[in-house]
Amino acid sequence: MSSTPEQETAYGVHFEAKAPTAPAAVNGRPVAAARRQAVWPGSPEPLGARFRVDAGGVAGTNFALWAGGAEAVEVCLFDDDGDGSGSGSGSGGQRETRCFLAELTHEIWHGFLPGVRPGQRYGYRVHGHWDPWTGARWNPAKLLLDPCARAVDGDFALPPEVYGHVRDWPQQHVADTVRDERDSAPYVPKGVVVADDDDWSDDRRPKTPWADTVIYELHVRGFTMRHPGVPERLRGTYAGLAHPAAVEHLTRLGITAVELLPVHQFAHEDHLLRRGLRNYWGYNSIGYFAPHAGYAATGTRGQQVGEFKRMVRALHAAGIEVILDVVYNHSAEGGELGPTLSLRGIDNRRYYRLADDPRRYADYTGCGNTLHVVQPNVLRLITDSLRYWVTEMGVDGFRFDLAAALARTMRAVDGPDMLSPFLAVIAQDPVLRRVKLIAEPWDVGSGGYQVGAFPPLWTEWNDRYRDAVRDFWRGALPDVRDLGYRLSGSSDLYAWGGRRPYASVNFVTAHDGFTLRDLVSYGRKHNEANGEGNRDGTDDNRSWNCGAEGPTDDPGVLALRRRQIRNLLTTLLLSTGVPMLVAGDEMGRTQGGNNNAYCQDGEVSWVDWSLLEDPGWRALAALAARLLALRRAHPVLRSRAFFSGRPRSADGLRDLAWFTPCGTEMTEADWYAPAATLGMYLSGGDIPRRGPDGGPVTDDSFLVVLHAGDRPIDVTLPGPPWAAAYELLVDTALEEQDAAPGARSAAGASISLAERSVAVWKVLPGRKTEKGDPSGGPGRKTE
Repeated sequence: MSSTPEQETAYGVHFEAKAPTAPAAVNGRPVAAARRQAVWPGSPEPLGARFRVDAGGVAGTNFALWAGGAEAVEVCLFDDDGDGSGSGSGSGGQRETRCFLAELTHEIWHGFLPGVRPGQRYGYRVHGHWDPWTGARWNPAKLLLDPCARAVDGDFALPPEVYGHVRDWPQQHVADTVRDERDSAPYVPKGVVVADDDDWSDDRRPKTPWADTVIYELHVRGFTMRHPGVPERLRGTYAGLAHPAAVEHLTRLGITAVELLPVHQFAHEDHLLRRGLRNYWGYNSIGYFAPHAGYAATGTRGQQVGEFKRMVRALHAAGIEVILDVVYNHSAEGGELGPTLSLRGIDNRRYYRLADDPRRYADYTGCGNTLHVVQPNVLRLITDSLRYWVTEMGVDGFRFDLAAALARTMRAVDGPDMLSPFLAVIAQDPVLRRVKLIAEPWDVGSGGYQVGAFPPLWTEWNDRYRDAVRDFWRGALPDVRDLGYRLSGSSDLYAWGGRRPYASVNFVTAHDGFTLRDLVSYGRKHNEANGEGNRDGTDDNRSWNCGAEGPTDDPGVLALRRRQIRNLLTTLLLSTGVPMLVAGDEMGRTQGGNNNAYCQDGEVSWVDWSLLEDPGWRALAALAARLLALRRAHPVLRSRAFFSGRPRSADGLRDLAWFTPCGTEMTEADWYAPAATLGMYLSGGDIPRRGPDGGPVTDDSFLVVLHAGDRPIDVTLPGPPWAAAYELLVDTALEEQDAAPGARSAAGASISLAERSVAVWKVLPGRKTEKGDPSGGPGRKTE
């Protein structure tokens, strides 16, 4: 390959590796030489930049970076210089001082810099061979973010200078092989030295048992941006989420855990910035120890760390756990044509899975690259990060994005391995095995769908629950077999190896897809605002618009939509397993039919709190709180073990029974027959759990009837010995649930259910009677 003199002048291109020496000048500006910085040997442990005072009383910061294949490493310090004339390669008033780390221990470059204190901004330049054909992509012209930086100041703008290769090289098919030697320091954020000065002795973790957990998936920024009770200066921030007005909504609703969309420092993709958009969801991580600076109200020179910790404390004080949605499967650097921000420039061949052609990346994530978790240094990066967020930031658990990608071993093409190093390390770690672990149990590679396959300790997002419930309420299920399993904890998926019903995180909606309101308002996606020609986002929505696409003034359609939302919400919150709500679904939030709002940082995605001024949506929020209060008060609705389908108590009744609309128990033939109505009886006579003193736990019994038919139906309430009478608790045909509280009906009575509705009765017991052998059905524990 050859280049013209004009191209070399424009790009500063490089084809051969250089010796690892600091250049005298970059872009015509001299590198700092007059400003000297002493470098002591320091320690290889811990990784990152850690401020300390040594035995001799000298204060400074120890820098340690794993860069196994590098030839040299410089730590670069950046100070403010108001006139912009300071020496160094920085610009915009940034003065850079470079220091070689001369010590190398077990592939870790390290050094102690006396006098460097918290608040100091820094980055690394890593020297090595440039040979993309073998996967080597070292380029010391690119300032790299420390993978272990605990705070980040600034944002990625992604101009051409930030790319390790010449992004605009005329021959694009080989552009990634041409090294760009323009300095990236003026255009990239810097790591920040943070002090270890927090005391968690006053914090009390809620430690909510899995069976009692209710998850609320929210976006730190989107949840508070329009909240009228949060001061404007705090909206969109960690401090805003910690504000009493925000916390009060969560406690009033009955939430036990918030699952925060990614809060690791992330970057915006170039294709979004070019269209004037930003990455809103944050699934583009680049700093696995740093809370995203864009969500900080108090500052970005380390203040974001303290602000995040105060948010965690505030939520803990309200009895709410904090779960982080974490993205360790890929990084923001993308494929071979992506920017060089951190890992690519430190050791591309060890941090990423490379394809058979080492110029390319193995992509099991759909995001251009996949972290090589089998490599010890990468596995350490992830587990060190996880422990840090638990022990020093106070979080209570993690939801792992595309977790199946983390379970792939050296032969990744064979699919995920549930004995993989990542899962094995988590299982034996004394810190991590004690927190909540949630897998998104799939990736985009061959064999990546692993719902039901993760080992004990793990819970999983159960998309089979989502699909079955959506299909039932839109009238697309051929029978009710699958629904029965989903309502009772998905024993067909999780009753193995000691797993419990709470291994299933039940959800109908998530951040990725329609909101609950949009699910009943749109038959197809409407993602035009994303600028991708409506090609992005799934087409498999399993939605029904109730007779009109999108906004309508038809009162019949509007009433049906609200009833369908109540049906879906009631089904979710009374199912066995761990329910997950999405922020705003309880008040009718809409995204206008956008089912992939990852780049919509605005009113499309933000929770609209003004909806609570509408009596109908306010009633929906009240229903959600009512259902969660019912769940919280009754352990039979929060079973810690799978139902057996056999008599367990003195009254001889089965712990779980299924009924037809005629009030008779389901037979084998009934399970295979077309049906739109299902009755579920939950017995509280002898719940498979014990009280604090080891004694038995008993509860009320309940009958739940779900009717997805488009016509009213007469339902016969099961007679003795199942009940003497029934007390109606919930009827989704009613917008206001207090309209007919406590209506009682005799056992055996015929009750008319409205079309597309759910009714929930508390069982009023009669005399104890023996009952025959079980007839079986979904929900039984698989032997």
